[in-house]
Amino acid sequence: MRRPERRMDQKVLQSLLRRSSVGRLATINRAGYPVIKPVNFIYMEGKLYLHSSPRGEKIADLRRGSPVCFELDEPIAYAPASGHACWAGYFYRSVFVKGKAKLLKDPAQKQRVLQRLMEKYQPEGGYGPIPPAELKKTAIVEISIEEMTGKEKLD
Repeated sequence: MRRPERRMDQKVLQSLLRRSSVGRLATINRAGYPVIKPVNFIYMEGKLYLHSSPRGEKIADLRRGSPVCFELDEPIAYAPASGHACWAGYFYRSVFVKGKAKLLKDPAQKQRVLQRLMEKYQPEGGYGPIPPAELKKTAIVEISIEEMTGKEKLD
């Protein structure tokens, strides 16, 4: 990290992963280009999980073994310039993850992840169980974290 004084404390980093709604998953496509997609996710037991259609570019990239990068950010406030324009800035927090992804096969694991996703995004409840036919049509991606850093600018 170029600015080590901006390194985020691991407790703050993990809290941000637990409460953020949207992250971005980057893969490398068949043509060698990085592709980034916004995703809903959960951080659970030291790993990231997301759900997806079992078809599409990101799943095809993962099936080919693409490495992954995950990012999320929390913009806090714009800091206007009080002198020349170069003094303008932004207060923020951000997290970067590099890792390997795999698709979960076990229905019980998939069900558990989907249950946790529902608890995060619809904490008030009111939903029923996921039918087995829908579970079969849903891909669950597990990201094993190899490197995770957080950065913040608060002053």
